[in-house]
Amino acid sequence: MPPVGVGEVAARGGGGGGMVLGGGAAAAAVGGAEDAVVMQLAAGEGQDTVITINCPDQAGLGCDLCRTILEFGLRITRGADVSTDGQWCFVVFWVVPRSSSIKVRWASLKNRLMSMCPSSYPMSFYPEITQPGPSQFYLLKLFSSDRKGLLHDVTHILSELELIIQRVKVSTTPDGRVIDLFFVTDGMELLHTKERQEETCSMLIATLGPSISCEILLAEGFQQGFSSLPPTISEELFRMELADGDNCSRSLSAEMKRVQKATINFDNFLSPAHTLLQINCADQKGLLYDILRTMKDCSIQVTYGRFWSDKKGFREVDLFIKQADGKKVIDPEKQDGLSSRLRSEMLHPLRVMIVNRGPDVELLVANPVELSGKGRPRVFYDATFALKALGICIFSAEIGRQTASERQWEVYRFLLDDSNEFPLANSLVNRNRVVDRVRKTLLGCFN
Repeated sequence: MPPVGVGEVAARGGGGGGMVLGGGAAAAAVGGAEDAVVMQLAAGEGQDTVITINCPDQAGLGCDLCRTILEFGLRITRGADVSTDGQWCFVVFWVVPRSSSIKVRWASLKNRLMSMCPSSYPMSFYPEITQPGPSQFYLLKLFSSDRKGLLHDVTHILSELELIIQRVKVSTTPDGRVIDLFFVTDGMELLHTKERQEETCSMLIATLGPSISCEILLAEGFQQGFSSLPPTISEELFRMELADGDNCSRSLSAEMKRVQKATINFDNFLSPAHTLLQINCADQKGLLYDILRTMKDCSIQVTYGRFWSDKKGFREVDLFIKQADGKKVIDPEKQDGLSSRLRSEMLHPLRVMIVNRGPDVELLVANPVELSGKGRPRVFYDATFALKALGICIFSAEIGRQTASERQWEVYRFLLDDSNEFPLANSLVNRNRVVDRVRKTLLGCFN
């Protein structure tokens, strides 16, 4: 099916019954800015919420929208009538929370999506990519009794509050108490206010118990320093092509190896002005985001698209695309290059390893950073969730960035407790269990 006009697409958009957040008009061009994002909330648990976005277009907007939806803990079950022509964007997403434990702030999500919609037509569809401005860092101090899973429980609350963890320092006192220092940024940019700070501490105390003490300070002079990985570990973790013998791939379970497959085809006959890119692969968390961030970083414009999942857990994606110069992707070398990049980003969006750090054991998780400077959302949340499920305590955690393989990576380092209940120092089986569980959680096999 070739690309169609916005008017025809809008006529086909829609969904079932439910509460609507946003204006009643389908076209933001007619209504005000409040009509740019319309949410039709699910009528019941387990049903889809329909998000319609109708606003001026800009380079990489689809990628940014998917990233924000992923950040709020939502899964895109279906996307229809994705129509972008460099001037106007019309998108319909069907979404559901990935877990019943995720409490979605729908009004906040709507505001975030609206803030991403351009207010006017872009002068050029491919402007120079600029780095985002620096965010203000805050120090959240927590003093509490130690217990397994505490770090993830705090992370869960901070995630609901749209606070993004940049670094964590954990220390234990002789009497078994724990001091947690979280360096965070605020997605709502309100943590400087007394009301926002009180909301944060009140939610932490209400959820974790009155024994928790909480304090929020401005982290003046905070430097997000990061100790680089040793060259041998860095080379293996960031290797572009992962072979079966690598640590990053040999610990995969049979189930995970099954999903590491994808079919990618290019069709230049169906449309006179666009190349049809067809992708068939196993569905996983963030798949659509990974596809669209690859398109964005490769300066490929997606003019029209549809994507859906079948009952066997595989996703089919049809995208009508053009190069930055407006031409079709006809050159076989360019097709091979884009196909290879897509396979790498879809099948290996995250790297997971366990290594020795002196006498201790360290879990490494890495993901590529977009050219715009944005990292992948919810990685810290999912990694701590997996470690909590395994009953493994985290001594310390840090997040930083490192350049390797001609690109920038975001690296998460977790120093793990080598306990008698779950020994890691000399147990390859347990190490592989950790890697497999973390990877499955990151890719959505566990909520």
